[in-house]
Formats: sequence, C-alpha cells, structure tokens
Amino acid sequence: MATILGGITTSHIPAIGRAIDEGIEQTPYWKPFFDAYPPVREWLSDKKPDVAIIFYNDHGLEFFIDRKPTFAIGVAEEYFNSDEGWGIKPIPPIHGESEMAWHICNELVDQEFDITICQEMKVDHGLTVPMQLMWPGNQYDHIKVIPVCINVEQHPMPSPKRCYDLGKAIGDAVRSYDKDLNVVVFGTGGMSHQLDGQRAGFINKEFDLYCMDKIVNEPQALTRLSIRDLVEQAGSQGPELIMWLGMRGALNPRLTVKHSNYHVPISNTGAGLLLLE
Repeated sequence: MATILGGITTSHIPAIGRAIDEGIEQTPYWKPFFDAYPPVREWLSDKKPDVAIIFYNDHGLEFFIDRKPTFAIGVAEEYFNSDEGWGIKPIPPIHGESEMAWHICNELVDQEFDITICQEMKVDHGLTVPMQLMWPGNQYDHIKVIPVCINVEQHPMPSPKRCYDLGKAIGDAVRSYDKDLNVVVFGTGGMSHQLDGQRAGFINKEFDLYCMDKIVNEPQALTRLSIRDLVEQAGSQGPELIMWLGMRGALNPRLTVKHSNYHVPISNTGAGLLLLE
C-alpha cells in the first residue's frame, strides 16, 4: 500500500519565483526567507518520496472567474507552467502521477465529493513555486505530482472544515492504493495578506502563529472558522489557509514537527514553513 511520509506547508508567492530566476536568494531582503528551506530539502532528499500531492489555488491562469471549480484535481501525465507576466524563464514540465490521481478521484466521488477532473491542466506559481523551493535548480524530474486545486479567488469558497474533510478523504484514498509508493503532501499559500482595498498590506502575525500551532496540535479548531473569519483575521487573501487544512487532513492525527519557520514580510505576506512527519 502507498504510505504518506509527511506534510509540508510553504508559501507560493510569485515574487519568490522571480527571486529564484534572478539569483537573488541571498540578498538581505530574501536571505531570511530562503535560509529556512535547507532542512526541508534535506528531509526530502533522505526520504525520497515518489509522489507529491500539492494543495494549491489557481490565480486565473487555468480557471478564470468565468469558470471556477470548487475542487479540481489533475490526472494528466505532465503539467506546464505559463508566464503570468513576471518575465520568468520557462521551467521544465512537471510530471504527473496519473494512475494514483484517477484512484483518488474515484474514491472521492464514492465519498460524495463533487470534483472537476482535469485531463489537461496548466499550473501557475501556486504549484510551481513550491516545486522550485523544494528542489533548487528545477531538479524535480524524479518526482511525480498530483495537483489539487481549491478555489479561494471567487466567492463562494469551500469552508475550512470542507477542505479538512477533503484532505482526510484523499489521505484515505492514498493509503488504500495498492502500490508501494511514498507520498508527501503539500499545503501551499501565504498566511495573512491582503493585496487590495483599504487594508492592502495587512498582516496579522499573532493569528498566523496561532494557525501554525493549531494546524499541528488542534486542526479541528481551525475547521470551526468560516471564510469570513479568515478574511477578517488574515486579510482578503487569508483564506489560502484552507490549502493547509487539506494537507493536514491527509496526515495521520499524530505527527512530529521536524522543522518550523515564520518570516514576515515577504511581498506583503506572512510566510510560514512547517515540516510534519
């Protein structure tokens, strides 16, 4: 049977991809952020996962406001990134794990989750930035990816509890898969941030640290929040926390924190990093 090795939370801010592209990771602005990642990279190098399931949100590249699925899962053999206007050089395609992805989709439908199944799918910085952070130099050719895209751009959005339950169902589906594959699960997205309106630049460090504690020790406390709560406490883009809850739901209830870091601000965003085994 397949095994889930652990989970990783990480920011997916598009400016990170630009910093990598320009080679400025060790400049004073970026160094405190990038210096947090080597322990996670070492863990990945040691554990050698075969598959990464990545909870992320699309920012209008594949799903614009005219068609916005609540939950979408990729079952493709490859995923390509398109330039979103940052002028970044093209990166290699990301390999998909089609067979396991179809198994997960079948299990989710059996569990009464309504999902959009994507046999072709472009991916944006929500997925590619975490890949670049974990495998510098785009050295991710050895790992296969299953994208799980959750709507946090257009209301109505799925509740934190619904996303946690989705993660639980995905975790059960992985553990029922009849091939010996090792899986790591990512929950991506910035923490508190607001990019528009009167509160542009809003960051709530106290709430971010509360969420980093609860995601480990009491995720059910976060499932009692509403999307409105997240907007009020963490800014208009704060609902990205629901990707973290998807990741946490897929893991076993008991786990060990192998690494943790919080840095603010990066591109007007709170950036939290957790490695959970």
